[in-house]
Amino acid sequence: MSGIKITGLDKLQKQLKQMEKGAKELERTKQVSFTELFTPSFMRKYTHFSSFDEFLQSGGFKADSQEEFEAIPDEPFDRHVATVTTFTDWEDMLGKATELYTLKKLGL
Repeated sequence: MSGIKITGLDKLQKQLKQMEKGAKELERTKQVSFTELFTPSFMRKYTHFSSFDEFLQSGGFKADSQEEFEAIPDEPFDRHVATVTTFTDWEDMLGKATELYTLKKLGL
């Protein structure tokens, strides 16, 4: 052999272990709070607000519980999302937040 030395395998192995740990944690996760999904950095990047609560309040929505949030009518909420965020509707916004949350948990 020509004596080729491969470097960085330790770092790769560490990243793979972190991904495995994150994947196991995600597998056990049943619910994720809006606070975890819609972090201040997410809100600043994709909306006009620094928190999910500010976002809700600006549209005249109140959701102190999961039940209250689920009772918000889809059409006005989608309109609010389209008006004050970079997303077309709530499903789009929730999908992006979930994607970023998952990537973060996997260490990517």
